Amino acid sequence: MDFATLIAREFNLKATQVKAAIDLLDGGNTIPFIARYRKEATGELDENSLRDIFDRLNYLRNLEQRKGEVIRLIDEQGKLTPELEAQIMSATVLQEVEDLYRPYKQKRRTRASVAKEKGLEPLALLILSQPVDISPEVEAVSYLNKDLGVESIEDAIAGALDIIAEMISDDASVRRRIREETFRLGEIVAAGKKPEERSGDERYYDYKEPLRKIPPHRVLALNRGEKEEFLSVKIDFPSANLIRIIENSYIKSGPCTSLVRTAAEDSYKRLIAPSIERELRSELSEKAEEQAIKVFAANLRQLLLQPPVRGKVVLGLDPGFRTGCKLAIVDDTGKLLNIGVIYPHPPQNKRAEAKNILVKTIRDYKVEIIAIGNGTASRETEEVVAELIQEQALNSEYIIVSEAGASVYSASKLAGEEFPDFDLSLRSAVSIARRLQDPLAELVKIEPKSVGVGQYQHDVQPKRLDESLHGVVESCVNAVGVDLNTASPSLLQYVAGLKPAVAKNIVKWREEHGKFRTRDQIRSIPRLGEQTYIQCAGFIRLPDGDNPLENTPVHPESYELAKNILSKIGMKPEDLKERSAEVRAAIIGLDPQEIAREFGAGLPTVKDILAALQRPGRDPREDLPKPLLRRDVTHLEDLKEGMILEGTIRNIVDFGAFIDIGVKHDGLVHISQITNKFIKHPMEVISVGDIVKVKVIGIDKQRERVSLSMRDVTTLEGSVL
Repeated sequence: MDFATLIAREFNLKATQVKAAIDLLDGGNTIPFIARYRKEATGELDENSLRDIFDRLNYLRNLEQRKGEVIRLIDEQGKLTPELEAQIMSATVLQEVEDLYRPYKQKRRTRASVAKEKGLEPLALLILSQPVDISPEVEAVSYLNKDLGVESIEDAIAGALDIIAEMISDDASVRRRIREETFRLGEIVAAGKKPEERSGDERYYDYKEPLRKIPPHRVLALNRGEKEEFLSVKIDFPSANLIRIIENSYIKSGPCTSLVRTAAEDSYKRLIAPSIERELRSELSEKAEEQAIKVFAANLRQLLLQPPVRGKVVLGLDPGFRTGCKLAIVDDTGKLLNIGVIYPHPPQNKRAEAKNILVKTIRDYKVEIIAIGNGTASRETEEVVAELIQEQALNSEYIIVSEAGASVYSASKLAGEEFPDFDLSLRSAVSIARRLQDPLAELVKIEPKSVGVGQYQHDVQPKRLDESLHGVVESCVNAVGVDLNTASPSLLQYVAGLKPAVAKNIVKWREEHGKFRTRDQIRSIPRLGEQTYIQCAGFIRLPDGDNPLENTPVHPESYELAKNILSKIGMKPEDLKERSAEVRAAIIGLDPQEIAREFGAGLPTVKDILAALQRPGRDPREDLPKPLLRRDVTHLEDLKEGMILEGTIRNIVDFGAFIDIGVKHDGLVHISQITNKFIKHPMEVISVGDIVKVKVIGIDKQRERVSLSMRDVTTLEGSVL
């Protein structure tokens, strides 16, 4: 199979692009490296396209391997024909291959296999051929055999019909048409198994929806309800229509027709329908899981790329009731300055004492921002902080920070190595503070699936989820770049080409020899070979290194080109530090196409180098809107329908978005309330971390739920969605 041509056709790309991408992937190159430094070869394919190609290539290669196995297994039985081999080889999906293999697959003992052991297969084939000049009852007489358990004509015919039923069930063409029609006409039906019990699945206690219309998140919701034994879920389909498909393929005329019709009905009800239902449920679940993974991955990317809050002393608060609120102060570099615990809430109720400790801490360490975790007692702690800011007229502001996964980090081996003498909850407070300062650097210490920005992430295949999320983290880390002299092993291991062991070796070298001065020095790191160096070099940064180009994404293989460009405007690499504004002004006037022609370089590479030279040390996250800081608190009781509020998007799912508007629970903007325009998915217009204006359209105080709308509300940029 010509993989490049097939994939190019599927993704509407050029075959030469896909062929180049496949060759580079097979050559051991990483996706971030190919996307950034091999644009000329791939026609500027981005990371998303490269990952799609990678995934599809793996599927097709596994498909080819399975085809080979199936052909070998059928051939070993002596039943492989040129026509069957051609059918198998032309299949483009695994299900087609399995359908074609089905008649030859070794089965467990079935009614049909028992009938064959009794010698009834010739009778079955005779009845199935439906000759007009025989009596099936008369023909059955010659198959009577008490020793084999065929004691009557009825026994013989029944066994023959079992064989016919299995033959029909194994017919790949019939199965394909029934599968297609079941999907087109079928409905998924749910009912409550314990209708008297309250659960999150109540809306599905009496529910049905066409298979072809059910959205992915609803499939996962039904699966979860079924798994938790609140729901029974099945597929309803018009049996008569589907049995007719079999009859049209197998029914002729004559004395055997009624018997074949009986076998066809048995084949459908006993063998085909249950199997097709399992296959369709599995297919729906697989597609729903893929969608859930895509949503989680997109949310994770937006979360990781939240802008850092640099140059601020931060007080991290991990709220709690009985165990108190843990606090940690970190300086503007993330270094821990102090820790402590306050008890402003029940059962201790030491509110005044807690405020005194907080105000002293804020003033002693000149705390500018307070980061409050959003877990248990979060809003109660927010009240204390807001009161304190107003009462003491403090210059500090606060922000609610997602603490999803903080407990996972606190209990991890990594946190134990970082803070061996700290209680787990104190480690969480440090993590909360650092998440605000640099979300990416802190969140990479946590398993991606634990950061809490997905939908039904616990209901999808862990391996597939981990692979996808690892790719997202890798992409984000390499898009931002990593300071070689400050990065933790957790961060370094996501740099293109670097493995965890090599990342640890880099940190160990740094501890033993001091700061790196050049990128070349990492060549001496144990287990870091030439290929690894090529992959990672462009993504590591040295802000205080010997070569100013090494604080940019310019790859070492392009240093000469970068120097030539600088020389053309009368500058040197050293001027990137000392005369950066002049360099920027001079580069703006250059024509990338002329530069590419003059130096015999690729246009995409030239464009990237020009951009890098204009803003050395640039962090792409700094161009994003800053997080929303608050000085006062909002209660659910304060809300009224029609109020306009400002909030931060915390999570996006298929059916809408959850917005932090400063009350205890995030409000929900349903997809129909996001914009006046039709959208298929919320991510078309919003992202995690966006600061938006919303209108309150519904308040359920009993269930503590707030419904919001973004329609006809002026956004922060002044436009109306």
